[in-house]
Amino acid sequence: MKRMYTLIAALAAFLIFAFFATSKNDNASSSKNKIPTVGILQLVTHPALDQIHRGFVAGLKEYGYTPGKNIKIDFQNAQGDQSNLKTMSTKFANETVDLMAGIATPAAQALANAANKKTPVILAGITDPVGGGLVDSDKHPGGNITGTSGESPLKEQLDLLRKILPNAKTVGIIYTSSDHGGQYNAKKFAKICKQQGINYKLYTISSTNDMQQVAEQAVSQVDAIYAPQDNGIASAMKTLVNVANQAKIPVIPSADTMVKDGGLASYAISQYDLGKVAGEMAGQVLRGRKTANFPVAYITKGKYVINQKEAKILGIQLPQSIVEQAEKEGEVFK
Repeated sequence: MKRMYTLIAALAAFLIFAFFATSKNDNASSSKNKIPTVGILQLVTHPALDQIHRGFVAGLKEYGYTPGKNIKIDFQNAQGDQSNLKTMSTKFANETVDLMAGIATPAAQALANAANKKTPVILAGITDPVGGGLVDSDKHPGGNITGTSGESPLKEQLDLLRKILPNAKTVGIIYTSSDHGGQYNAKKFAKICKQQGINYKLYTISSTNDMQQVAEQAVSQVDAIYAPQDNGIASAMKTLVNVANQAKIPVIPSADTMVKDGGLASYAISQYDLGKVAGEMAGQVLRGRKTANFPVAYITKGKYVINQKEAKILGIQLPQSIVEQAEKEGEVFK
């Protein structure tokens, strides 16, 4: 009888061991085959951010992550509403997505606030990530956040403005008061103007609804308008251009997509490339690379982008050297 009890106990122990071993293998197999989920949060719809979004998805594909095949993408667009940013970022956190991506500074900040400090957050084209409180430093982000930064080549843009409009005496710089990136770029551009002895006037809008009135004021006081990389300005670009065209005042924007929307010309970095590099970084993080020591990537090489149709409307002859460079390496809108 004692021997029988011993056999029963041994059999029970074996069955328990087999159960847990099988369960462990099943879990490991399930984890290995699990399709990761990436939550992408975009501030608002406008061409520059849409290009970053497309680039991000393309970057993921470069690392073998194809939506609908081996990765799930949950894309949310806040349409410029701060309450939507909070709700959508909280949704990602509650659903424990494997990685979050923020397109535009407010979106990235909302994700940073909602994340549990462990879920990786990838910045897609964020101006001044250190000043925005997102990372400790560019080289050593220090936490769960890294990504790409799209700081505009401001000196080259001012140089372009001076080449196209050598007789311009005063430049208007217009930005959104609540947009950290726009404010950063506008004030930095103003500082460069001051260093080069160029008169400037700063104008602000609190929302896109202010653009008509502020633009009308600006065109009566300046010879040209600079539109920095700013989500509010990009969203209201067509309104700005319509007002400026009536006064025959050229608009020199910071982004290639803003030239397409009616800006005269720019020396701009590619918004698509900003997104693509961010997507590639996301692919590396999904494969195990840690964000804390993954340096922020800066896209610095620009290209000339010109709008020939806008030049005709304004009666401006663009320098031939710039036209040739745009045709050869950049982009021309006709």
